[in-house]
Amino acid sequence: MTDKPTVEEGARGKAPQDNRSLLAPVLCGGFAFIFMLGAVLFLLIRPFGGQPEDDELSMPHAYVYGEVSAANGMDLHYLMTRPDNVRPESIHKNVSLGPYYGVNGGFFFQESLLSIAVVDDMPVNAAPNVYGAGDLNAKYARGTLVWDEAAGKLSVQTVSSASDLRVTDRSHYWAQGGISMSLGRDDKWLAQAEAEQAPNIEDKRLRSAAVYDDAGSLYLVVSTTRGTLADFRSAIVERIGGGRLSGGIFLDGDGSSQLRSREIRLSGDGRPVVQMLRLLK
Repeated sequence: MTDKPTVEEGARGKAPQDNRSLLAPVLCGGFAFIFMLGAVLFLLIRPFGGQPEDDELSMPHAYVYGEVSAANGMDLHYLMTRPDNVRPESIHKNVSLGPYYGVNGGFFFQESLLSIAVVDDMPVNAAPNVYGAGDLNAKYARGTLVWDEAAGKLSVQTVSSASDLRVTDRSHYWAQGGISMSLGRDDKWLAQAEAEQAPNIEDKRLRSAAVYDDAGSLYLVVSTTRGTLADFRSAIVERIGGGRLSGGIFLDGDGSSQLRSREIRLSGDGRPVVQMLRLLK
């Protein structure tokens, strides 16, 4: 005759089965937590669409960004590069939201360029001889920054038409129209700017410029402080190029004063611009 188990023995006999029943949901919950944690980390490290976290890795690197303040209170942001790393580009967007690094270019009205913007003798905004294409400084002969690739030289030439530009090889140059800064001619720059019908000379406005030094470096400059044309020019002479600037032009200003780089985006007043000076690499 087999003895019946006691209550205590029965309880001991069921314990392993009860523990296994309790362990299963704990393990499942643990695995679920690990899976969810891994998914969250994946999304944080690798954003939606499988793109790298730094979406500007493929953008230009061959430049130096700087920010300086002048004694007169003007704050300047600049991109220093080589002239063969720059070219005028039609954009029709705010530079800070566009696809390129660089700064705003010349004057415009609606969708038409009023300043020269040419690459290898071709205007950037439309076919040659079309109004607003970029092959003319509309109405006035104005200071135009020219990169003569064949000669390896920057210059400022006062012209009305791209056809008047003096270059070594018309298939290897670019030109950007603006207003002469007359660097090195402090007693005559204002009269020259007035002769070129520079707008808003005495108004407190945001300002933009392209200047170069005697070593051939090109500086694309945008202010985040409003000032007169004289304030802006003085700030550039004081703080850009280490006292070695050779020439340059004022670009379109105020709400058009815009810049995009890896380090900062300046949107002016948010308006789109027709054309910019773009960094290539």
